Amino acid sequence: MTEFHRLYETTCFIYFNWDSMINNSQRATLSGLLAIVLWSTSVGLIRSITENFGTLGGAAMLYSATALLLCFTRGFPRLHTAPKGWLLSASLLFVSYEIALTTSLGLAANRQQVLELGIVNYLWPSLTIVLAILLNNQRCRFWLWPGLILSLVGIIRVLGGDDAVSLTALKINIQQQPLAYALAGYAAFSWALYNNLTRRFAAGYNGVTLFFLVTSLTLWAGTIFSPHPLKLSGQPAAWFELLIMACFFAVAYFSWDRGIQRGNLSLLAAASYFTPVLSSLLAALWLGITPAAAFWQGVAMVTLGSLICWRATR
Repeated sequence: MTEFHRLYETTCFIYFNWDSMINNSQRATLSGLLAIVLWSTSVGLIRSITENFGTLGGAAMLYSATALLLCFTRGFPRLHTAPKGWLLSASLLFVSYEIALTTSLGLAANRQQVLELGIVNYLWPSLTIVLAILLNNQRCRFWLWPGLILSLVGIIRVLGGDDAVSLTALKINIQQQPLAYALAGYAAFSWALYNNLTRRFAAGYNGVTLFFLVTSLTLWAGTIFSPHPLKLSGQPAAWFELLIMACFFAVAYFSWDRGIQRGNLSLLAAASYFTPVLSSLLAALWLGITPAAAFWQGVAMVTLGSLICWRATR
């Protein structure tokens, strides 16, 4: 009974005093880690939302709901305090990334292809390090390049299916939906560039609310002029998915910007390299897919390659 009482007192002390026990950097790092966990749910949920509401229409509703949540919880962004050059470039990168990713997942020919596109998008951790070397003078060791090559081979393994590392199988797979794969590849590059520019030039300003507002308006414009009209699902589960994903997005993106600006970037980078595994697992469970062994082998290669890239910059 005494041991239980001590455990209870310790738990209460940690719960009520955790904020004073860790510094701002540690809180920012925890925020970034939370963002990684929430992002891991996005591939499966975004695909489900676009199936219920349409590719552009579903994305427009998702980002509008997220923007409203951010406005209510964080307030409307104060533009006069933001670095103007960074704000323009970051806005373009963020908006184009979100549109590219959601559109690519919506265009996927089937749910198996959704998982493949998600892995292409998760080249961004490796690309973030490569761009950090080119743009931010990040030092690295020679094994960075083998790590990058391993990640690329992992992508080929994922897209090649059961034909091992086959460029022919890769070509055939991409030809089924070339625009979707091109958009996923662009998403990986644009997010890596956004991370580097935000780390260097944001000066503590968090523009996520503004970025989501601009993204939602852009998607609504695309929906209006699209030949595929918005679908309004009558299923309560579809609306619940939309609300849940909006909440996840609102928390994840705000937390990530806080983490990369004020937290331990090396720790966040290392943790983000496990996102492909967690994201693929959650998406497979949510969409009811059983990927082949070749898919998981490719995911492992991408993750290991990313970790090697990260280690090369320590």
